[in-house]
Amino acid sequence: MAESFDSDDDVGSEDVNGDQASGWSDSDSDDEPRAPIKSKKIKKEPARGRKNLKEESDEDEHENVPAEEEFAYSRPSMSHVKNKERRAKLNQQTKELKTKLKKEAREKRKRLEEKLGDEAPARKKQKTLDNTREFDHTIVEAGDEEVADDEDNDEFAEYFRGNTTPKIMITTSYSVHRDTLLFVEDLLDTIPDSHFYSRRQYHIKEIVGYANNNQFTDILVINENNLVANAMLHIHLPYGPTALYKLTSVQLRKDIKNHGAPTSHKPEMILNNFSTRLGHTIGRMFACIFPQQPQFEGRRVVTFHNQRDYIFFRHHRYIFDDNKTARLQELGPRFTMKLQSLQRGTFDSQFGEYIWLPKKEHKPSRRRFFL
Repeated sequence: MAESFDSDDDVGSEDVNGDQASGWSDSDSDDEPRAPIKSKKIKKEPARGRKNLKEESDEDEHENVPAEEEFAYSRPSMSHVKNKERRAKLNQQTKELKTKLKKEAREKRKRLEEKLGDEAPARKKQKTLDNTREFDHTIVEAGDEEVADDEDNDEFAEYFRGNTTPKIMITTSYSVHRDTLLFVEDLLDTIPDSHFYSRRQYHIKEIVGYANNNQFTDILVINENNLVANAMLHIHLPYGPTALYKLTSVQLRKDIKNHGAPTSHKPEMILNNFSTRLGHTIGRMFACIFPQQPQFEGRRVVTFHNQRDYIFFRHHRYIFDDNKTARLQELGPRFTMKLQSLQRGTFDSQFGEYIWLPKKEHKPSRRRFFL
């Protein structure tokens, strides 16, 4: 059934529309004519844009406010200030105030620790990408029997049993610059029993066959781009695997300040922070380059330090001043590696089976690491 309006509502609407819309005054009698009410024209102010309102609010906000109180709540970015000199001054004042507040908090915490001693509240642990790392189920725990069994039967098992002695072949891409050859020379001084072979026009598969016939255990191929060494291909013989690394921050021995000259002693080796299954494989590949029996009298040490999937290479000589302190002298070279791919077997660009490749879905956040 359709709904209808009440008659009272209709009458009320007529009264409102009849009296108020006509402009007659209620105070006049019905006999006398009612004078119409004249409407006054309101002068409109010009509309103020967002920019003007923002500038006025900024001026009101910073007006007559002391410097310390002003920057306690002001925005960290001063890009809204159009004057360059004033913006630089405000940034400097903000920086000074921040330094002052940090110093006061540090002194206050120090006084509290001196007063309470061991009962003082523990300092808040700083959050970093390393200690907030996403959980990875491939992280190897100490005493993992499954991982130990796999490593007893992998491609590097013969080396760790002491049945093979490292013999390294080092070569380059087809045509290289002088600095790349100097980098290779530094590697020859760092890695014992390493030999350099000119690439000429040989393909990688031909080099692998020659190296297998001459009892080489590993091949390092240094690639160059724009006159700078930018990649390293590491092939473990005879059955692989093959790892490709991106090289950055390459620094030759001659460019390192106060560098020393390496001796012919076999160096010690440090592998740090290779914690996942993939990291164990990469670490064992690096270990196969150097002999297992270092000569401690040479006091040489080679370090592969993994941090956030960047592998830092350093080469030092150490000397003990006493039982507690030691000094280091860098021998060089130094460089940083980033794993690009890991391939099963020796190098095969067409039909090779890859163990690991960087994909977009592999890296959803900055706190996920693979080594």
